[in-house]
Amino acid sequence: MYNGQAEQDKFVLNVLNNKKNGYFLEIGSNHPIHTNNSYILETKHNWKGIMVEYCNEFLPLYKFHRPNSIHVMNDARVVDYKNLFETNNFPTSLDYLQIDLEVWNGSTIETLTNLDNNIFDTYKFATITFEHDIYDSNFGNTRIESRKIFQKRGYICVFEDVNNMGNPFEDWYVHPDLVNMVYVNNLIENNKSKFVNNPITEKTIRWEDIEYI
Repeated sequence: MYNGQAEQDKFVLNVLNNKKNGYFLEIGSNHPIHTNNSYILETKHNWKGIMVEYCNEFLPLYKFHRPNSIHVMNDARVVDYKNLFETNNFPTSLDYLQIDLEVWNGSTIETLTNLDNNIFDTYKFATITFEHDIYDSNFGNTRIESRKIFQKRGYICVFEDVNNMGNPFEDWYVHPDLVNMVYVNNLIENNKSKFVNNPITEKTIRWEDIEYI
C-alpha cells in the first residue's frame, strides 16, 4: 500500500487524512517507483509534483511512469524553485517536501539554505521529510543546522531521528498552519514510548514501530 523507503508516504497521507489532489516537491527523486516517496501520492491520490534529480538516466522512466509530474534533471542546489512554482501555478501552501540528497558533499544543507533564502518566505509545506544521515556524515553540521532553519520557519518536528535498519537518518516535520494539530499532537504522544536509546543521537525511533491513530 505504501512505497517509501521508510513509509514516508504513509506519514504524509495519515497526517493529511489521505488527501487527494495534493502538491509535492520531491528533491532527490531517484527511481520513480522503487522506494519512492511520491509514487503513491501521484498514482493513487492524484497529486501533482516537481521531481528534482541529478541523474539523467532516470528521465525516460520518469516520462513513462510519472507523466503527471514535472521532471527537473539538475543539481538541486542551483534549481530556481521560485520560478518553477510560479511558472507551473503551484499554490503557496503545498502538501509535501522531500529532501533526500547527499549530506557528505554539502548538497543537503546547501539546498535547504536555497529554499530558506528563496522559497520559505512565500511557500509553506504541510509535511516534510528531511534526510540528515547523521549516522554516516555530518557535513556542515547538517542535522543541527537544518533543525534551526525549520524551527525558525515555524515547523514542528513530529519524529526526530527516524532510523532505518538501526541508522538514524531523517527528521519528519509538519507546519501547524496546514495540518490538524490535534491529530499530530496525539500522534506524537502515542509514539513517545517507541523511542529507544542510540549511541549517535541518544534517542531514535524505528519507522516500522510508528503507530498511526
